[in-house]
Amino acid sequence: MKILISNDDGFQAPGLVALHDALKDVADVEVIAPEHNNSAKSNALTLQAPLYVHQAHNGFRYVTGTPADCVHIALKGVLDYRPDLVVSGINNGANMGDDTIYSGTVGAAMEAYLFGIPAIAFSQTQKGWAHVDAAARVARRLVERIERERMLEGPAWLLNVNVPNLPFDELKPIKVCRLGRRHASEKVVTQESPRGETMYWIAGAGGAKDSGEGTDFHATAAGHVALTPLQIDLTDHANLGQWGETVARLLR
Repeated sequence: MKILISNDDGFQAPGLVALHDALKDVADVEVIAPEHNNSAKSNALTLQAPLYVHQAHNGFRYVTGTPADCVHIALKGVLDYRPDLVVSGINNGANMGDDTIYSGTVGAAMEAYLFGIPAIAFSQTQKGWAHVDAAARVARRLVERIERERMLEGPAWLLNVNVPNLPFDELKPIKVCRLGRRHASEKVVTQESPRGETMYWIAGAGGAKDSGEGTDFHATAAGHVALTPLQIDLTDHANLGQWGETVARLLR
């Protein structure tokens, strides 16, 4: 099994190192990750500037671009083989509910999925890397079982996995969940620059709004590892007919 590992926290992030160390004994692993933190970059690709790839002392390669850049150029220019699986993370903080739209961690995994390669995004629910070793063990066990069940041989799939910051023995079994929803983000923070200009800082995400039974928020709050299968199609299939009727009226 050949695994490509990336993330959005940068090639020196503890979560990336822990993930690499957990998987290196069960697969041939390659790390190609951003040079710097690229949180909330989603699926962004760098199209107006060249990208450079460098190698760190530990063998990790890092890219002067986004998480999606890393996976894209790995698959279409850097690697001379096609990975069986792409794993992204372990992210420093949750990627649940609406977070998945913005997440660079999910964006890296999604880039692989767009190329037809199975992919998993791993995140811890709280920042600070507490018990990141436990999250790495969760990742290893899941990857081992996926290989054992020969799930890498069929159509590509995309999984989003969130792990509570708990010791491994205190983690509850994986629950398959839907994404919850968050409240609107907090108000932006304004400051005055030394030159007298107003600076705007994007504030934190809002709290959980839809966190009932069956959501990723509910599962992780109870100590479970939350696993959510994702898809790319954003079409509002349920309302296609209604919109067809609406457009027909508009064109009369």
